[in-house]
Amino acid sequence: MDLTGLPAISTPLPWHEGEWSQLNQQLEAGKLPHALLLVGRQYTGKAQLAMALSRLLLCAHPKEMRNCGQCHACELSATGGHGDFLWVTPGEKSRVIKIDQVRDVVRFTAKTAGFGLRKVIVLAPAETMNVNAFNALLKSLEEPASDTYLILVCDHMYGVPATIRSRCHIRHLPTPDPAISLEWLDMTTGQRERSRELLALADDLPLLARELYCNDGVEELAGRRLALEGLIDGRITVHQARALLGELELPTFLERLTADLQRLLGSLSVGQLRSKQGHLVFKLLDEIVRLRRAVNAGSNPSKDLLVEALLSKIHRHLGADLLGDSIHARTGDPGK
Repeated sequence: MDLTGLPAISTPLPWHEGEWSQLNQQLEAGKLPHALLLVGRQYTGKAQLAMALSRLLLCAHPKEMRNCGQCHACELSATGGHGDFLWVTPGEKSRVIKIDQVRDVVRFTAKTAGFGLRKVIVLAPAETMNVNAFNALLKSLEEPASDTYLILVCDHMYGVPATIRSRCHIRHLPTPDPAISLEWLDMTTGQRERSRELLALADDLPLLARELYCNDGVEELAGRRLALEGLIDGRITVHQARALLGELELPTFLERLTADLQRLLGSLSVGQLRSKQGHLVFKLLDEIVRLRRAVNAGSNPSKDLLVEALLSKIHRHLGADLLGDSIHARTGDPGK
């Protein structure tokens, strides 16, 4: 998230109003946890919720559950210059939050708040920390300073070690209600039918739908979806799927393949999930998640060989003779 040029007042997205109200109640009662773990699907605005909460905590004169936008603290936090605010993400050309960055966090927590109010640290995405970084963070979580709040934002909760999760108050943020997402998306598209098409293509993820609209990404995403579905249904070969997907950088390819397999799982009934092929989808997803962690940690496998191997495995294990017939084409499934 760009910390410069923020609006005077940071607000949560409409579908987070319930969680926002609860966080405010905890803050007013003096019971807001010093370590929060915000968990939810990508493209649902978790970072925006973290930003709104951070600026509220730093604000000298909050109004109506928002930062005031007028005090000196708000002016500084809008430009990225607030000395009591630290937003930690993977460094440039990196997909990992490294130990040196977390050591800076530890030193930051030991300082006295410059404005005499609070210090706030956000780590996003938290699951991108490497093992050493997680271990370094433990001390700050075990012995939190009274004026310091740590907010961890993550897409995949189990990418965060249990030792970290157990020391945080976990808030699960559900996928937004489509009706609320559509109203919000309409402000960008100006057309309900267009909003509906984009939201369906984006699997009900409103920020992805807006990104597709603003960046003309509909054709690319539709082609990628067709590649995986065609591979499973036996309509295209591994070679053809590579032609559609092979231009992506390896980390992006793995990230999007993860999202597509998760989307496939979400479309299956209980009975289909319990089938042999349903279990194979889970196994493939676990394998790809492990590969993503290795690549993010610095592993550099051959992209061409890895893409070929994964697409071949999907074709072999989930192709038309297996998943295509026993799941996609199944009728009368008792789990439906």
